[in-house]
Amino acid sequence: MTFDELSKNKPTLEWKQRMDEDEDLFTNENINATNEILDSYIHSLKELRGNSTKDEVVECVKKVVISLNELNEHYDYFIETMEREELYEFITEAASIAGFESDDDITEEWREW
Repeated sequence: MTFDELSKNKPTLEWKQRMDEDEDLFTNENINATNEILDSYIHSLKELRGNSTKDEVVECVKKVVISLNELNEHYDYFIETMEREELYEFITEAASIAGFESDDDITEEWREW
């Protein structure tokens, strides 16, 4: 998978669908804000241009997780179990595309959602 393919398959696509099916966790505002954070994360990883060190990728992961923590708090804790798993998969897949592999949960250290 590439960054561009991943960007087209953000978890927010499914969230939008669930919102349209009357799931009350989501609003256009929290979905759009999440998209901005995930796009920024992908952009940061792309800027590393394949020459990334583990520390550089981890710093990008830390930034996206902390941003999602703040967003989750701002929008009354809309990230629940399913959303957490979807975000985790997206974040780790992007890190993998950037060349970082880990069997550990790379979000756990900073994640509050």
